[in-house]
This record gives sequence, C-alpha cells and structure tokens, in this order.
Amino acid sequence: MNTPPQDALLLRIFLGEDDRADGRPLYEALVLKAREMGLAGATVLRGPMGFGRNARLHTTKILQLSTDLPVVVEIVDAHDRIHDYLSVIEPMMTGGMVTLEKATVIRYGGTPVGSVGSR
Repeated sequence: MNTPPQDALLLRIFLGEDDRADGRPLYEALVLKAREMGLAGATVLRGPMGFGRNARLHTTKILQLSTDLPVVVEIVDAHDRIHDYLSVIEPMMTGGMVTLEKATVIRYGGTPVGSVGSR
C-alpha cells in the first residue's frame, strides 16, 4: 500500500455517470486503474445536480430526471504518481474535466503524515 507524502497533489476528474470505458462506467475503470497502479486511494462522489461544457442541466429532480448525473473521482498521491496515472488514463478520457491542486496530507488512515505546525 502506498502512503502519500505530506506534500501531494489532489486530482479531480469530473464526468458523467453515463461515460464509459471498455463497456463499464468510466468512474469504475478509473478507480480500478488507480488501485492497479498502487495509488494511495480513490473516491467517487455522485452529485445530485450539475452542468458541463454544453450547459445541459443534469439533476435528480423528479420533473427533470436525468440518468447522466455528475460524478467526481478524487485521488491524492505524490506528484510523480499522479502524473504517471494521468498518462495511463488519457486514452480512456473522451470528455469531462481534469484538475490538479496542491494538497497537504495531515493524516492517512490511522497514521499522522505530517504536522500542520511543522511547515
């Protein structure tokens, strides 16, 4: 199991739950690839409402029921591991948006990684 360093990157991949890769949901393929590559962890968040580049509203509201709800995949790990992962998943990405942010890892599981005051 990989432990992320204190100075890490937060990768966010915004997509729709109907996006596919090799016949399976894209978010599932992305998480399985992260696991296969030994990244520290991945989380999929499903949103009740959102819109993207085409400004089409996706919502769970009963009068405007959408099956293509927004999904965000989040992964935190070392800079080089995130960049290696991005190069591997690039062929899977047919749409969506990908962002990177600096992240400070304070705790990973039950183990403190760094101290906020020590920076």
